[in-house]
Amino acid sequence: MIYPTNTLPELLERTAAKSPGATALIYFGTTISYGQLEDQVNRLAAGLQALGVEKGDRVALMMPNCPQFVISYFGALRAGAIVTATSSMYTAREAAHQWNDAGVKVVIADRRLFPALRPALPQLASAPQIVLTGLRQYYPQPFRRLCASLEASTDRKGLKAPRAASRGPVIHRWETILGLSRTPSPKGLTSADIACLQYTGGTTGTSKGAMLTHANLVTNACQAVDWLTTGKGGAEVMVAALPLFHIYAMTCVMIASVLKGGSVVILPRFELRATLNIIRKYHPTIFHGVPTMYVAFNNAPHVERYGFKSLRICMSGGAALPVEVRERFEALTGGRLVEGYGLTEASPVTHINPPTGSPKVGSIGLPLADTEARIVDLDDSEREVAVGEAGEIAIRGPQVMKGYWNKPEETSLVLRDGWLYTGDVARKDEDGYFYIVDRKKDMIIAGGYNIYPREVEEVLWEHPKILEAAVIGVPDAYRGETVKAFVVLQPGTSATADEIMAFCRERLAAYKVPRMVVFRESLPKSGVGKYLRRALRDL
Repeated sequence: MIYPTNTLPELLERTAAKSPGATALIYFGTTISYGQLEDQVNRLAAGLQALGVEKGDRVALMMPNCPQFVISYFGALRAGAIVTATSSMYTAREAAHQWNDAGVKVVIADRRLFPALRPALPQLASAPQIVLTGLRQYYPQPFRRLCASLEASTDRKGLKAPRAASRGPVIHRWETILGLSRTPSPKGLTSADIACLQYTGGTTGTSKGAMLTHANLVTNACQAVDWLTTGKGGAEVMVAALPLFHIYAMTCVMIASVLKGGSVVILPRFELRATLNIIRKYHPTIFHGVPTMYVAFNNAPHVERYGFKSLRICMSGGAALPVEVRERFEALTGGRLVEGYGLTEASPVTHINPPTGSPKVGSIGLPLADTEARIVDLDDSEREVAVGEAGEIAIRGPQVMKGYWNKPEETSLVLRDGWLYTGDVARKDEDGYFYIVDRKKDMIIAGGYNIYPREVEEVLWEHPKILEAAVIGVPDAYRGETVKAFVVLQPGTSATADEIMAFCRERLAAYKVPRMVVFRESLPKSGVGKYLRRALRDL
């Protein structure tokens, strides 16, 4: 394939120039055209430059799905910055870790999340500037008033009366930043520059920023679009029900839609009834989801009445898709549901089942165009195993990351001679289809979200009554996996499972909180004192 050499902001500029009146985003009945989106991206980029953002500075985004996320993402890139998207469900502790590691200069956050992120600010090595947005700006009437006020205030010189929190960072209003200018300075970005630091536990379990370039993300969007739209012309309509801060929706929904000039109907989060009504009203053509969403659809009353037949293809990723879930969904809706595979370090997609023909049961499909995949021996990564034999899946292709941010040693563990060693155990059949068997790493995937046992264990160890703790993932019919904690209490103390879970809820995003707590007198250990999670799973 021949891929565009555009940076991500150039991709948007190209689409906006070609189809300025086409609908880019739909949000609670408000439509935002590509021309309007391009204008607001330019305004935000100019505003960020007025805050002192230079090429290579890091800008963090922390908000649920909304137009401001899309504007902030492309605006920060156009200003020359590197984006690091932060989960809107993170606690202050989790956000502080990511922002310290990335060294963020500016945080753009939803105003309603400020009480949650405020405690993170004293934990940061340097105080970033804060831009607070308001979701209501993009409902129909407020959006029109916002555009009018921005037009009236364009090209004012300087920042007007930024508000400083008491002994804290400087806080700016979204409207103020967008009203400064509509013409950012060019920053000489190239496709080889880093666009995004996407945080993941990778194969070692500690949170790291995968350095994804403009070329990585543009190429992967092209690969996915080409695979799913072979032989079909015209723009697609997609639903952003997955969080845009997650690499799956970022690439396959947001960037892919901009690439082809499609429309995205934005939902703040997945909520079954709202999603069904969106499908019925807007007739989307592609839906990207995780298995838990399709489980919810399967159990919705009269799901067949919501017009799933408009969907050419439904994609499932983020976790293994049970065969019975796929079969029931297709029987109920008449839709086509296929499974794919990827990981953050690959931008993320590497494999997808063909959108036509008969799928192979349990397969993640075939490698995308220009993507090489091989199965290597678990103990000798230089030896490729025979067809049908299980081993570690390794990937090589234009979507593979540059490495981990400021972590050369950990980068060298997973990137060798251009191959990305995924830590996932898989096999390949005689037709070239791949099947995920297991994971070398201990990462837990619950509802499509990655959970790293070490993060949860560190919180458990902070509990004054806990002596030892270990966490594993256990099968869950709805979430795919869920978190189970094994704890040993301090001598002479007592605690309940509810008490332990409440302690975790104060310090972890909801999806990371253990749903089960087992009290034990001891935990199984290896000869060198490592907790044996496999032994806990066997229990």
